[in-house]
Amino acid sequence: MISEEKFQEELQLLIENSIREDVGPGDYSSLACIPETASGKAKLLVKENGIIAGVAFAKMVFQYVDPRLIVETFIEDGAAVVKGDVVFHVSGSSQSILKSERVVLNAMQRMSAIATKTKKFAALLEGTNTKILDTRKTTPGFRACEKWAVKIGGGENHRFALYDMIMLKDNHNDFAGGISLAIAKTKVFLAANDLDLKIIVEARNLEEIKEILENDGVYRILIDNFNFEDTKKAVALIGSKCLTESSGNINEETIRNYAECGVNYISSGALTHSVYNMDLSLKAI
Repeated sequence: MISEEKFQEELQLLIENSIREDVGPGDYSSLACIPETASGKAKLLVKENGIIAGVAFAKMVFQYVDPRLIVETFIEDGAAVVKGDVVFHVSGSSQSILKSERVVLNAMQRMSAIATKTKKFAALLEGTNTKILDTRKTTPGFRACEKWAVKIGGGENHRFALYDMIMLKDNHNDFAGGISLAIAKTKVFLAANDLDLKIIVEARNLEEIKEILENDGVYRILIDNFNFEDTKKAVALIGSKCLTESSGNINEETIRNYAECGVNYISSGALTHSVYNMDLSLKAI
């Protein structure tokens, strides 16, 4: 995972671009009918049960738009909420509140949906030694917030992007001339470029598991699209030589079964690419 400093940079870029996209040269609706000196107050209202996420991010947006805005928080990120709950009040310039509104709501609605889904997946893994991971299957330009929401919901982040971990998938291995060649070339590349990155290698079958294990320096093996029985065999073959990760169309019905095969991690793109935004609103009070 990327450093905290880099993560914060990504969030700032996300906020800047979101405000640029939404506000452009000005919020003409507010400028047209609300005096610049007008002050107001609004509440973040929950309209659907779930896990709230994006409170801290909303504060960052308000701070970026107008440092004079004041946020009074009643419910923190990661808490279970029900319809009718009020998460926070924001007060200050009415124009600034309205300028921030859509970016705050868009982010919090999606982040809360992701956190809620992640919480469900994590709950299904309770009592096992398996942790749920996200993937790079995120909304373009919004990855930092979506991965933050996974953490809020009790999951863990996989690599952030293509630059913070080596992941040799089937296409890499095939284009490189085979698994062993791909691993060997990767080690040479990392040494030549003075990079200290973990290496994950995907396996499509048990024979590929065996070949991966013939190579040193692999951090984790991705056991992709295996059935339960073959997953158990793969975990037994790998033992303590490296960590294990299952992936491939794993859902609420199957996730517990894969965890009980003994894998360390289960990755799921569904955490971020298959959610419906949670219903929230920002209402003047």
